[in-house]
Formats: sequence, C-alpha cells, structure tokens
Amino acid sequence: MKAFFLMIGLLFMHQLAVGQQMTTEVKDTFIQEGDKIIAVLYHDNGKIAQQGQYTLDNKLDGKWVSYDVDGQITAIAQYDKGEKVGTWVFFDGITKREVTYKDSRIAKVNTWEMKASRVVSNR
Repeated sequence: MKAFFLMIGLLFMHQLAVGQQMTTEVKDTFIQEGDKIIAVLYHDNGKIAQQGQYTLDNKLDGKWVSYDVDGQITAIAQYDKGEKVGTWVFFDGITKREVTYKDSRIAKVNTWEMKASRVVSNR
C-alpha cells in the first residue's frame, strides 16, 4: 500500500515537473502575489493540468489541484511550505481515495468505489 502511494506521489511530482517544461502555445503562468507565487500549468491541449501556489523560496504551499486532459479533477492536495499536510483526495472515475497526512507521512487512507451509482466504502 505504501508503494502505491509513493508511486502516486512520484507521478504527481513528475507531472508537475513535466508541466513546467512543456513547450505549447498555452504557456504555464507564474504570478507573484505578495509572498506567494500562483502557478497554472497546462496540458498540450491547452486545458489546465495543475494549479496551486509556491512560497517565494520555491516550496509548494496551500491547495494544489490536478486535472486530466479533459479537465476533470484527478487530485486535490495540500502543502504547508513544502510539507504534505491534511487530506489529499484522488479521483479516477471509479474510485475516490482520501489520504490524510501528518508530519508529511501517511496517517490514514480511505477508499471508495463507485458501484451502481452509489458510493460504497472499501477499507
């Protein structure tokens, strides 16, 4: 289970890094607002891939949202000056997974699967 979440985290960070290197007609935007840098990263098709903010010393901070190429939310994450905090939510159209972090470590995981138009807990 830990390997699964490590893989999800690495994919999330990889997508963030790749999103910053994309050369598309729609350019990623980084705008400083006070002591934060607001970031919007785009897929090749022009739709938003991720949005969130950084601290001035380049640490992820606050709420980050990831989207698939069709614009559907795939993940909602929380950071505090680079540390994973709070409850992260992952969606794939079939399952919803909530991962709660404490001290940047996984403290709790809940998973739900969509079955016949109902959400069923699967712990």
